Amino acid sequence: MPIQLFAFDTPNGRKISVALEEMNLPYEVQVVDITAGEQLDPVFLQISPNNKIPAIVDPDGPDGQSISVFESGAILLYLAEKSGRFLPADVRGRVAVLEWLMFQMSSFGPAPGQVHHFIALASEEDKRYGLTRFMAETRRLYGVMDRRLAEHAFFAGDLSIADFAVLGWVWRHPRHQVDLKDFPHVLRWYETLMARPAVMRGFAVSLRR
Repeated sequence: MPIQLFAFDTPNGRKISVALEEMNLPYEVQVVDITAGEQLDPVFLQISPNNKIPAIVDPDGPDGQSISVFESGAILLYLAEKSGRFLPADVRGRVAVLEWLMFQMSSFGPAPGQVHHFIALASEEDKRYGLTRFMAETRRLYGVMDRRLAEHAFFAGDLSIADFAVLGWVWRHPRHQVDLKDFPHVLRWYETLMARPAVMRGFAVSLRR
């Protein structure tokens, strides 16, 4: 039976649709319209206790029993374990993937997410401080990534779930008001991933009604 993906058209939602396509795991999308407050539905709360997308339900989970998973990083780890792909078995390789996955979850997500918030405000006065602070931090994080990718084709050496995690947020670089030409190694990496057929499918799948 296909995995049920509960998601919306956001960076975190796209992380999972891309990963599912790259892992060739069958899935069906259940759109959770966060603009309409559907993430607050008590039924969805049983799947995602934090009322956030994405979440999945895998009817064929461990021991053949259904399992639900919330939080995009946990979902990526679960899917990598299930498929046996994009997460190395050797400790050094695995640590590198986990480092960059946690980098995305703790930094390159929260900072540009604040840019998304402040840039949408109508009041210029309300915008000013938040954008100054979080756009500077977002650009710093792009610099961190650019230095890493100057020496590696992908974040952890080989293509991994860390790349899928970061990709969802780099996809929104126009909204961050970041020109990827300022970060040529990130640009090279981004164009390489976006040219992959499975990634194209992951971004093409509709996550809106």
